[in-house]
Formats: sequence, structure tokens, C-alpha cells
Amino acid sequence: TTTDGSLTVPASTSIHRASSPPAFQHQTPRSLTPTSTSQSQPQPPRLQQRHTLEVPRVSTSRLSREMTNATQADGEVVSATGRFSPNTPTRRRGSMSLVRRATRSIASDLHLDEVLPDDDAARWAEHIRQKRASKRKRKDDEDDDRVVVGTKVDQNHVNWVTAYNMLTGIRFTVSRTNAKLDRDLTDADFEAKHKFSFDITGNELTPSAKYDFKFKDYAPWVFRHLRATFKLDPADYLMSLTSKYILSELGSPGKSGSFFYFSRDYKYIIKTIHHAEHKFLRKILREYYNHVQENPNTLLSQFYGLHRVKIPYGRKIHFVVMNNLFPPHRDIHRTFDLKGSTIGRDFKEDDLEKNPRATLKDLNWLRRNLHLEFGPTKKKAFIEQMERDVHLLQRLKIMDYSLLVGIHDLERGNEDKLRDKTLKVFQPGGEDAEEEVEQRMSNVLTRTPSKLENARKAKELRHMIKTQRPIPMEQAKSGMPDELEEEGTKKGFYFYSDDGGFRATHENDLPGEEIYYLGIIDCLTHYGFIKRAEHFWKGLSSPESQISAVPPERYGDRFVRFINGITKTREAAELEK
Repeated sequence: TTTDGSLTVPASTSIHRASSPPAFQHQTPRSLTPTSTSQSQPQPPRLQQRHTLEVPRVSTSRLSREMTNATQADGEVVSATGRFSPNTPTRRRGSMSLVRRATRSIASDLHLDEVLPDDDAARWAEHIRQKRASKRKRKDDEDDDRVVVGTKVDQNHVNWVTAYNMLTGIRFTVSRTNAKLDRDLTDADFEAKHKFSFDITGNELTPSAKYDFKFKDYAPWVFRHLRATFKLDPADYLMSLTSKYILSELGSPGKSGSFFYFSRDYKYIIKTIHHAEHKFLRKILREYYNHVQENPNTLLSQFYGLHRVKIPYGRKIHFVVMNNLFPPHRDIHRTFDLKGSTIGRDFKEDDLEKNPRATLKDLNWLRRNLHLEFGPTKKKAFIEQMERDVHLLQRLKIMDYSLLVGIHDLERGNEDKLRDKTLKVFQPGGEDAEEEVEQRMSNVLTRTPSKLENARKAKELRHMIKTQRPIPMEQAKSGMPDELEEEGTKKGFYFYSDDGGFRATHENDLPGEEIYYLGIIDCLTHYGFIKRAEHFWKGLSSPESQISAVPPERYGDRFVRFINGITKTREAAELEK
């Protein structure tokens, strides 16, 4: 360094920072004359250190003063320009001679793996926890929009609420169709579908409003004509489908996963079906309708309506309304499901002790040596009608159907009270609610409830449906009837004319001791890919004639042959033996 503090050009062997090499500004030396010397001094080349950080000197620190004195004493002071700052002539200590301050913080004594607690993070976490807890409490307290989700009383409660919504939607859509003048069917009626949104009380809502369930009605005019063909009175049909309904065997699903519900008077079945069955029924509806018009005494299931219901955050449930083959006023002592096959068609006799009301199958029927005891006249009419029905099913490629047979022993009668032991009733609000509705219906001059009253009523109804459970039939005030009402008899239908069923006859056509309640059920199974695969797989290990899954033509022929073989009078069976 010179006396004025400027830097001189270092020798070629001088060491500089490799990360930022020095830059020199060479100036041309002028002639050193007295005149020029007096006017301007020659400026030696100046070192400009690029991109180095300027470290200011803290003069107030005692430690800094001691360090500065120590370095100056050793003569190791290095100066450079500031990094990322304009070139300034300020001096700073070289980084090689800096000493780390002996400072301490709250984290100095922590282990390396320990995490320093953050007060802000803890406060945020506590705030989020409180917010979630209050949200959960608010969701539990309010009943709006959350009729079913998260409020199951037990495993089956969601199905009870769904059935309640089914009945509410049926009443609205059937009333809507029956309010119009009757007309002939068109091609568009077989493809028609109408969608509605409802609150729990059955009031129709706009599409954008909050809803308790959505309801879809398929081909309403076609099913109106079918109900008329089956001689159902529209008013009686609506009165049967009230909010009160009956569950059989705790509403447990069958082998297909479908749930069964019964109307309050036990006349109609509400059965959930798969989406594929729903599509297939709409596809064959025209053929089914024409067959019913030509064969009013058909043994096929009588379909009264096809609908779909959807609850918030729930799946879409398709269901049909059908006739109940079994009567409300008679105990069914034995029940059989007959297909004409033997592989897998056996109900274990050991399990029968635990469940005496179980539906038995083909091998159980043959093991008991039972027969459909119809005399010559009734047998001829029965077999001819069954052949016509099976011919339709063969043409539509339908298989896996069966003949459901319920046997009522006239000698035993209703002394066992089987219906009270196997049936349950679900009615929100109990019998008092039904009486209140009847009183309100009798008073014609009643004012229209306000929107606030409707909201309060809907909230109370949601709470009742959410908390109440089915009760056994024997605990209900209005049990099952012991006699069939006169207007409830199926007059004009040959196979339901004997007290709602088909009475056994002897060889001379005199009445027998049993009444059969029978019909062809499960007639919505199409012979598609799954059934073809089942036919192939079971055919590898069993004779094809004994398995259930066979092509529709062979299935129908075997079915008719089997039913024809077991239809004989008691006298004919003893004669053959």
C-alpha cells in the first residue's frame, strides 16, 4: 500500500480469490515534468474485486474491537470492494481472519434429532382441532340433508328409510297419472320416464332445491293399463301403499341380494332389482304387456310399477311393485321353490330345525313325495296356461325362473299364528300417526299449511324415521285379518279364485284339504354371458340335464315336464305307487 491508501499492482505470483479474479484498470503513465506533476498526480492501476461481500465493522462490539486490534497487530488487514454493491473504498476484514461469535440461543442445548417446538404451529393445530370438533357437533345436531348418511340405527335401517321413500314416491306418481283422463297407449309410452325431487313429506321440489330423495317413474301409462287389466282399483292401490309397510324375516335379502317389502295390507310386494334386470324389463315391456292382454289368467309375476329412488350421497335403487302370491288372511305352512333341476336344489334338513319357515327346494319336494293335487279339469287348465307363459319366456331368452308354491292346510287353519311370528311392521309415528292422518283426511275444510309448518313437520318426520325400528306384527294394534275382504278377492282370475288361491281337488273334481298359492317368479334373468359361463363351468362336473343354468329352450321344456310330472291327484299317485 502507498501512503494515500491505494493498492498497487501485485506481482504475478500474488494470490487472489479464485472465485472472483481481480480486474485491473491500467492507466498510461504521463511524463513526469514539473508542470504535469503539479497539475495531476499519476494514478496507479487500481484493484477492483468483483462480487465479494462487504462485511461492515461493528465498532460498538467489544469483541469486534479486540479482534480488530489483534489483526492489525499481525498486519493481516485485507481490503476489498463490496459484493452485490457499488465499488466502495471501505475496508473490511478478510474472511480468513473472522472469528465466529460465541452466541447462544434456545436451541443450543437441543439434541440434533429434536424438533424445536413452534408456538405458532401449536396454536394453529389447536384452532383446527376446535373447528373440526364444532363442525362434527353441528352435523350431529342438524337434521337437514343428512337423513340417512351416518345415522344408521343398525345394519338394515338404511333399507327401512329407503322403503319409506319408495312408498312416498309411488303415491305421488300414481296419483299424478290417475288424475288424467284415460287414453290409448302410444309407442312413446313404453319408453317414457319422469324424474322428481321430494322432501320427506312428499312435497315436490324444484330441481335445484335441497331434497330428501329423488324419484324416477318409468312407463307410468303402461303400468296404469296393466293395473287395470289385473283389476286393481286405483284408490285401493294407493291406500295400500301408505307409509306403513311390512317386513318379512327382518327384511333380510335373498340369494340375489334383493330386499322384499310388503304393503300394509300384505297385497303387494316391493322388490329391489339390479340395474340389469331393470333395463331388461323395460326392453321386454311391450311383449309382456301384449301377453297379459291375451292371457289375463297368466301365472307370471304381475308387475304394477317400475321405479327408481335415490337418496343424497346414496346409490340409485331400482324396484318393482308386484303381486303378493301369499294371502294376508291365511298361514302358509310349507313353501317350495321348484325349478326342475337337482344340482344345488336342496335345503339341508338339519337347518330346517333352526328355521322351520324356510323355503324348500326340488329335492326336498321329491324326498317328501309331494304332488300338486289337481283333478283332471284343474290340471288341464293349469298346464295349458303354464305352457303359454313358458313359451313367452323361451322367446325372450329368459331362464332361471321357478314355480313358487305355498301350501295352506285347511285342517290346521291359522291356529299356529305364523304370520305374527315371521312378520314385522315399520310405521313412523306408530298407530297414532295413522289415526291423525285419517282425521285430517276426513276434515275437508282445512287450511293450507305454511312453509314454516311444512319445514317443522319434515324435521319431525326425519327424526322419527331415523330413530324408530320395526316391531313384530303381534305387537301392532291392527294385526293380519283372519278373513279375506270381499272386494279383495281376485274375482275373474281362475288360479286365484279359491280364497285367493287354487284349491286341491280329487279325481272326481271335488275340493281337497289344501289350498295352493302359486305363480312363476324371478322371470327377469336373461340368458347372457354370465349364465353361459355358469352353464359351461357347471357342465364340466355335473350332467347338463340336472344343472340350473341351461339355454332357455331346454330350460323351459324341462320346467314344464317336471311340473307336469308332479301334478296329479292323491288317488292317481297311490295308484301309481
